[in-house]
Amino acid sequence: MYMAYGWPQVIPLESGLCPTSEQIIYLKAINRLLLVVSPSHIELWSSSQHKVRLGKYKRDSNSLHREGENLQAVWSPDAKLIAVLTSSFFLHVFKVQFTEKRIQIGGKQPSGLFLATISLLHSEQVPFVNKDLTMSNIVCDNKHMLLGLSNGSLYMISWKAEFCGGFEIDFCHASSTLDEKAYYLNNGLSAKPSILQLELSLSLRLLFVLYSDGKLVLCTVSKKGLKHAELIKFENWVGSGDAVCASVASEQQLLAVGTRRGVVELYDLAESASLLRSVSLYDWGYSVDDTGPVSCIAWTPDNSAFAAGWKSRGLTVWSVSGCRLMSSIRQIGLSASSPMVKRNQDCKYEPLMGGTSLIQWDEYGYRLYAVEEGSSERILAFSFGKCCLNRGVSGTTYVRQVIYGEDRLLVVQSEDTNELKFLHLNLPVSYISQNWPVLNVVASKDGMYLAVAGLHGLILYDIRSKKWRMFGDVTQEQQIQCKGLLWMGKLIVVCNYVESSNSYELLFYPRYHLDQSSLLCRKPLLAKPIVMDIYEDYILVTYRPFDVHIFHVKLSGELTTSTIPDLQLSTVRELSIMTAKSHPAAMRFIPDQLPREYISNNCISSSSDLLTREPARCLILRANGELSLLDLDDGRERELTDSVELFWVTCGQSEEKTNLIEEVSWLDYGHRGMQVWYPSPGVDPFKQEDFLQLDPELEFDREVYPLGLLPNAGVVVGVCQRMSFSACTEFPCFEPSPQAQTILHCLLRHLLQRDKSEEALRLAQLSAEKPHFSHCLEWLLFTVFDAEISRQNANKNQMSVLRSDTKFSLLERTCDLIKNFPEYLDVVVSVARKTDGRHWADLFSAAGRSTELFEECFQRRWYRTAACYILVIAKLEGPAVSQYCALRLLQATLDESLYELAGELVRFLLRSGREYEYASTDSDKLSLSPRFLGYFLFPSSYRRQPLDPKSTSFKEQSAHVASVENILESHASYLMLGKELSKLVAFVKGTQFDLVEYLQRERYGSARLENFSSGLELIGQKLQMGTLQSRLDAEFLLAHMCSVKFKEWIVVLATLLRRSEVLFDIFRYDMRLWKAYSVTLQSQSAFAEYHDLLESLEEKLSSIPSMEEMQ
Repeated sequence: MYMAYGWPQVIPLESGLCPTSEQIIYLKAINRLLLVVSPSHIELWSSSQHKVRLGKYKRDSNSLHREGENLQAVWSPDAKLIAVLTSSFFLHVFKVQFTEKRIQIGGKQPSGLFLATISLLHSEQVPFVNKDLTMSNIVCDNKHMLLGLSNGSLYMISWKAEFCGGFEIDFCHASSTLDEKAYYLNNGLSAKPSILQLELSLSLRLLFVLYSDGKLVLCTVSKKGLKHAELIKFENWVGSGDAVCASVASEQQLLAVGTRRGVVELYDLAESASLLRSVSLYDWGYSVDDTGPVSCIAWTPDNSAFAAGWKSRGLTVWSVSGCRLMSSIRQIGLSASSPMVKRNQDCKYEPLMGGTSLIQWDEYGYRLYAVEEGSSERILAFSFGKCCLNRGVSGTTYVRQVIYGEDRLLVVQSEDTNELKFLHLNLPVSYISQNWPVLNVVASKDGMYLAVAGLHGLILYDIRSKKWRMFGDVTQEQQIQCKGLLWMGKLIVVCNYVESSNSYELLFYPRYHLDQSSLLCRKPLLAKPIVMDIYEDYILVTYRPFDVHIFHVKLSGELTTSTIPDLQLSTVRELSIMTAKSHPAAMRFIPDQLPREYISNNCISSSSDLLTREPARCLILRANGELSLLDLDDGRERELTDSVELFWVTCGQSEEKTNLIEEVSWLDYGHRGMQVWYPSPGVDPFKQEDFLQLDPELEFDREVYPLGLLPNAGVVVGVCQRMSFSACTEFPCFEPSPQAQTILHCLLRHLLQRDKSEEALRLAQLSAEKPHFSHCLEWLLFTVFDAEISRQNANKNQMSVLRSDTKFSLLERTCDLIKNFPEYLDVVVSVARKTDGRHWADLFSAAGRSTELFEECFQRRWYRTAACYILVIAKLEGPAVSQYCALRLLQATLDESLYELAGELVRFLLRSGREYEYASTDSDKLSLSPRFLGYFLFPSSYRRQPLDPKSTSFKEQSAHVASVENILESHASYLMLGKELSKLVAFVKGTQFDLVEYLQRERYGSARLENFSSGLELIGQKLQMGTLQSRLDAEFLLAHMCSVKFKEWIVVLATLLRRSEVLFDIFRYDMRLWKAYSVTLQSQSAFAEYHDLLESLEEKLSSIPSMEEMQ
């Protein structure tokens, strides 16, 4: 797994002599070197810790004019020769030689970098110079080069500049289907389209030929490489016919094909080149119109991920399972998805806005070099960190999540799962400067110690004390070439390569001291190990092709700083397995799981031989993603699943009582998402669960990659990419962001399925204070209920029989579990809202009667939760009961000033009331109508007098509507009499209450102002005009008062708001009112703040002639 971090670095290039066509034509990284070929010159850079130009070769103008610009290039596998084909069909072969002149970088230690010379070795004109042909890229082995031509033929050239001639692929004598053979035969061999790209895999002996019409051909190659052209045989067609580029992952036996549609298709070469899956940015809102077609693809060195660049915009890195690990394209919504973003905008732009032409990983996978389309002046280098995956000869722990870069560690800080974050831990300069880069990182079982190994030696980090421990003797450090690291309790086990004898050995060091004097044991190995693992005192070592050796470690004496105990290794098992499957990528012991209650009942201590006995099984993850279980007793291997990228063995890994995942055997992750495996008490102890095998909620987002587990929190920790933009930098900063996803619901369901309700309750109680606990309970109930619905739909007749035979169903046990927690009421109704109402009866038969649950919420004053039960009650108990509950709840929410919730209840009541009136034909039901219930359920001293039954408006209203309006108007009267005007405004807005009609009716009732001065003082105190919200409320009320011409209220509110224009419009026609208003404000000291308003009004009114003057 690869994740970008930090800012992209810029490698500047020299300008060339061909400005019209200047673009980088070739980019390749080999042996810590980076080769860049432009149309007029060649540059050789160091791709190690220091990015330095080591050498260059610039062609002069005469050479460019005579022989043409550089058009295609290739670098020999040993990095000693460079071949370049020019536009005038000249072949140039250059030789790379390093001088003895060392480059000084700075610091006390030498850099190890030397200047290089690039000299022209051969210059020949190719034989097809006069045929007006174009050329594809060039592929090579140690002896020969191969390129494709526009006439559909291939041409062979040796590294000695010997032209071996051209040939065509024979489609006539191939072991493919007739339809595939006939593709070109029907169109004539002479009409072959041109060859655009060649892709060669020597280890797989495969050659891929891409034609300009989008067809991709798979050919086999001789064991001796490209030398024998006649042995290059057509085998099959690959792809969907619109390919534009391709790249092969030899170790994984996968082929990535880029298409014109902007999609990357993955093909399994081990399964007749069948399509595995497709990845694209479509789900992130970007189409081919935004990104253009795929322009280039590059696999990481370990073939676990690949980068894809697009012609018009950006690049993205994907895992094999289809997880998007990194993208240079900003994710800020569809409105910003257009590639037509101008670079001269004020905001900083994303990298590779103009598209990507070339991409190349360095040999360690720490840097991704990218060239922007049409660019020749620079190369962008993206920094990547790698996850400590459980592959190869380095062990890992799921408890501590670590991403390691070339010179640093990114450690997940997981003390608080609410806020996971990365800690950037820089390695000591004294170590990494001499042993760059980081090659192996492993955390101890408890996650408190980290072992880090670079090119030589190793160092240890204590997370608690935040201190590093290193070899005191640099000579001893340089003697260790670590190929793998494992922790065994307090010991660190090093798989060391001895260069002098070309052999491998195991070294055992105590964690408290790294020195030759503290070396406890040196164990020679038979060959290079491909997989290693440790469990308790047992070490598993696997050699090619598939030989498994298991050693037992016996430590005699105390492991302290003052004593050196005796360590002995004994071989306890040797197993040689003959299989045609791909080689193992990881193997992990599977300890026998003993239930915790069995251990306690039988008085077994944690140090008992029964608990630490030799594991009899192990998990195997093969390079092709196949996960299988190996019985170490008889060598029998059982396939479990495929398309797996990584897995974590969780059983037997922790003795803590707070461990939430003791019931889980292991988890795996692949393109299906996360799978949880449990031990089965039956004959087959490791069996995938029926509907537990893959939980939809465990399927991580396709931009979140899982790193490990937090067993005490019951969560999976993943990582995704974030980008932050800054005004002081040209490019954004890539920031890995840790994410947590719980698996508690799966563990609880597993226990309930096995009728372990007490264990499930203890586990849930341990987790009650954990984040997202309520969400876990909700998902638990939802998945169990959804499975119950599925079984009912599958066989309704059998379900009734099963129910009668089963004492308690899984759904009932789940509900009984959740009832122990206060989240129960919320969880049940949330699940009901997510499922079809037709199945609610089954849910509430197990969860409890909906009216009883509503009543419990109502008594606890959980009104929002209670409101969610209203629709359920309407469905299960009928509209009359639901309206009764809704009316009770409406009054309660009004009393608590929950006006938004009250508005939702009002809308429900009015809607259901109409439906109820239409559906009801029995007049006896009037005694249970909402209107009748409302009269005795909601007494109020502020209830308005009922409307005259003979009036037209009352006859038009249903009894139900009248009941709702009775409640609303009673509450409005209560607020108006108490002059709670801010609440009145919120009430009107929330419930859509008709305030205008109410004011017209209550002008001389509850809305009447008895006295202006007291009203102004009281309303001023209630509204608190110093706040913006109060002024907005006053404006709202003023508008409504003006619409009903309620003069008393208008004068008060306009005065509070200092709306002189409103007051002027009133007083200009009623001077007696003006005089009374003026006298009132001047006579009381409390209104002194309004004297400036009086002066302004008096000035305006004095300019208007009096009524006598007008007559």
